[in-house]
Amino acid sequence: MLPLAFLKEDEVAEIVESPHRYGYGHQYRHGAWKFRNGVDQLDCCRKRKHSDDHLLNIGLRPGKYVRMISNSGAGPLVLLIDECRIALGRGIAMKIYVRRIEA
Repeated sequence: MLPLAFLKEDEVAEIVESPHRYGYGHQYRHGAWKFRNGVDQLDCCRKRKHSDDHLLNIGLRPGKYVRMISNSGAGPLVLLIDECRIALGRGIAMKIYVRRIEA
């Protein structure tokens, strides 16, 4: 398994794991420190839930096959999923794990 951002152009891979809905340490953060830096962590998680649902809606879910169209080393990645081109930032692409498909 490797992050999606590490695929080379024209490589095909299967999505194995996408970001967890609430991130790592969710229970711990809300148990001990509900407010951190003046931000209510529950509001923070609601925003994350929305963005994770968006990833599922555009087709980035486990079991889907993706083809890397553009990975120039700077800027967003361009993927082909179900005959649709999707631009994806490198930050989120590092959190999505894939398995290369050998041709």
